Amino acid sequence: MAGLLLTGEFEHTLDEKNRLFISNKLRSQIDVREYGCDFYLVMGPNGILCLYAEKYFQQLALTGAPGYTAPDEAVSFERLTFGRAVRLELDRQGRLLLPEKIKKRANLENALTLVGVRDHIEIWNTEDWEQYMVDNMDQYQTQIAQARQTVLQKQSRQIEL
Repeated sequence: MAGLLLTGEFEHTLDEKNRLFISNKLRSQIDVREYGCDFYLVMGPNGILCLYAEKYFQQLALTGAPGYTAPDEAVSFERLTFGRAVRLELDRQGRLLLPEKIKKRANLENALTLVGVRDHIEIWNTEDWEQYMVDNMDQYQTQIAQARQTVLQKQSRQIEL
C-alpha cells in the first residue's frame, strides 16, 4: 500500500437518522481499489472519533498493540480498540450511519466537521474543532516554520552537492 494523504476540513450535519455525509472531495482522496470504499470507526486519542479506510485499518490491525506495552496492556489495548471499532458501509448517497451509542460516547452534536489527518478522518463537533484551532494556532505556527526551515536546509545541502 502506497499510503494515504487525507487533507482538508469539511462541515456537515448529522441528519435525523444519525447519517453523516462524507463529501466527494474527501472520499476522492481514497483509492477505493487499494483501500476499499467502507470505513472503520474507532475512538482515537482524546476521545475523537476516527474513520479509517477499511483495508488500511485491517493493515493497522495486523500490527497489533504497540511493541512497548506489557502483556496486560496489550490485552487492554486490543479490547478497547477492537471492542469499540465498528465497520461502517457508505450508502449510495455517500453517508455513514453513526451508531447512537458511539455518538453519545463521543459527545457528538449535529454540527460536525470532518478533518483529513494524513491516514484517517477525524470527526469533531464543529465548535470543538474551531476552539482546537484557536488553542493550537501558536504552536502550529512555530512547527510549520521549523518544518519549512528543515526542508529549505535539506534542499540547500542537495544543491551544494
